[in-house]
Amino acid sequence: MKRTGALPGAALLLAAGRLLLLTAAPGLFLLTAPACAWFDQGHETIAAAAWVQLTPQARGAAARLLRLNPDYADWTAGAPEGDRDRIAFVRASTWADDIKRRPDYERGSIAGDAAHASDNIGYADKRMHAYWHFIDLPFSSDGSPAPAPEAPNALTQIEAFTAALRSDAPDEIKSYDLVWLEHLVGDAHQPLHAVSRFSRALPLGDRGGNEERVCLAFVCGLKLHAFWDGLLGGSGDPGDAIAAAAKLPAPDPGRAAETDPAVWVDESAALARAVVYAAEVGDGAGPFKLDEAYQAEARADARDQASVAAARLALLLNAALGAAPGR
Repeated sequence: MKRTGALPGAALLLAAGRLLLLTAAPGLFLLTAPACAWFDQGHETIAAAAWVQLTPQARGAAARLLRLNPDYADWTAGAPEGDRDRIAFVRASTWADDIKRRPDYERGSIAGDAAHASDNIGYADKRMHAYWHFIDLPFSSDGSPAPAPEAPNALTQIEAFTAALRSDAPDEIKSYDLVWLEHLVGDAHQPLHAVSRFSRALPLGDRGGNEERVCLAFVCGLKLHAFWDGLLGGSGDPGDAIAAAAKLPAPDPGRAAETDPAVWVDESAALARAVVYAAEVGDGAGPFKLDEAYQAEARADARDQASVAAARLALLLNAALGAAPGR
């Protein structure tokens, strides 16, 4: 599987395939995790921040479509009746990662899925489509050959699902596309879901930081990708995500208004080149020591990216599902 994750903070290490709680200082991270970008709290925080920016029309349309998802009853179990629409929207943002852990979904690859790699047939599709979660824009700092990214990928699917959501496609397909869009817009703003670095030490590419290991104050051997995946938190509780969303910084207005997903991906790739692969992260597999200055900048950048992602997701859904701007 392509992407893995990690969680910073006073907190949580993964155990038994999920979370093992540690009492520790900030800077400890999940050692291993199911393949995903941003942990559940990250995706849910972006969704929660987007929800409050949706028009009433877009909220109503999204709520109606999400009721068609097979997990809707689980998402809303125990939720107050008046809050079910918001909770479902927040929980839906992780569905594309949830299916990676289910035995009735096929792992697959672009080559293996072949003509079905770009299917948009709704919930009858039992392929995980893990390759939809990222786009490996290549770069090299030492002149190593860097092949073009494969398709389909995160960019092609954001564009395809957005077009379908605006079309007269059946609601069952639009429901599927909505949950994927909630997830992929978040993925597109995780910088290591937009790049692969090629070098003499890693001539096949680093797979979005999955080939480098890093060390923090108390933990060593984490994947660089895992460090970045965990910067928005690791709780799966929608209430935690809603609270975290309220504390995000205000997005830059110019960036928030950008509607071209290709620009979003280019921005993430530029952030990866400038910040993720800073001097602390050398060539090769490492491990590389990430000092507190690096970690602090990473946390701030992750929060900025989440805030912008939420604004852009809301803008996309307001255009596709609702007419009037505003809250």
